[in-house]
Amino acid sequence: MNVIEIRGVTKKYSQFALDQVSFGIKQGFITGLIGPNGAGKSTLIKLLMGMAVPEQGEISIFGKPMPQQEGQIKEQIGFVSDESHFYEHLTIAAMKNVIAPFYKQWNEALFKNYLDRFELSQKTKIKNLSKGMKMKFSLACALSHQADLLIMDEPTAGLDPVFRRELLDILGELMLDEKKTILFSTHITTDLDRIADFITFVNRGKLVFSDSKEQILDRYVLVKGDTALLDRDLRNAFIGIRETSIGFEGLSANRSEAERLFGSYAKMVSPTLEDIMYFTAKGGRTHA
Repeated sequence: MNVIEIRGVTKKYSQFALDQVSFGIKQGFITGLIGPNGAGKSTLIKLLMGMAVPEQGEISIFGKPMPQQEGQIKEQIGFVSDESHFYEHLTIAAMKNVIAPFYKQWNEALFKNYLDRFELSQKTKIKNLSKGMKMKFSLACALSHQADLLIMDEPTAGLDPVFRRELLDILGELMLDEKKTILFSTHITTDLDRIADFITFVNRGKLVFSDSKEQILDRYVLVKGDTALLDRDLRNAFIGIRETSIGFEGLSANRSEAERLFGSYAKMVSPTLEDIMYFTAKGGRTHA
């Protein structure tokens, strides 16, 4: 079952366009939304949150059309962003009193439990919180109205490694409830190497792929060898390629074809998500 369905969505700006994007987000899993800066991740998040409206195509969340049933849908969504949307002059307690009435399922005991876990005092003013502490407060708010879908927009950007690891552990615990779903938008792909079940990759406003992480890493291969092996046709067989004085690295989306072309003359290595994103962006491909 898909919690989110995006079908043929197009959104145009003066210097950027999200073009005919279609994919689904499965219930009960963590899906990573990746792509270089300017690829379209933030536009997709805005469309999902009703902060922008598509010019073409349809979006449904929990089987309800967005933005037509935005109010009902947002009752079930927890949103966490790397940008603070809180009133800086308020305390945590006062800011919570602004947020909580918007949600029928707000759980005050759960909220206090998260504050204790995150070592946040209700008396502290928002302006005195570090970026990591603001992220913890944002996460506490998102989790305290018992949302079934958590949408996270660059949640680990600028955070120290200790809190990044803590955040990923919290998300792992949350997924023990198989009804919960997380969409995690980031350009820090190492976080997704650890926790993601599915990956959706956008580049230059187009969908590259949306598939299970396991299938993606099985399909793609990083080929390393001597540049003497390359000719024009072989270079064109790669999504992206990097050549140096000591050899080349090239990304292929067809492992069996790469093995046929290069045999034992080159080294075949399983790529990371960062490798896939880097070589795709470098090669200028929108569809791998």
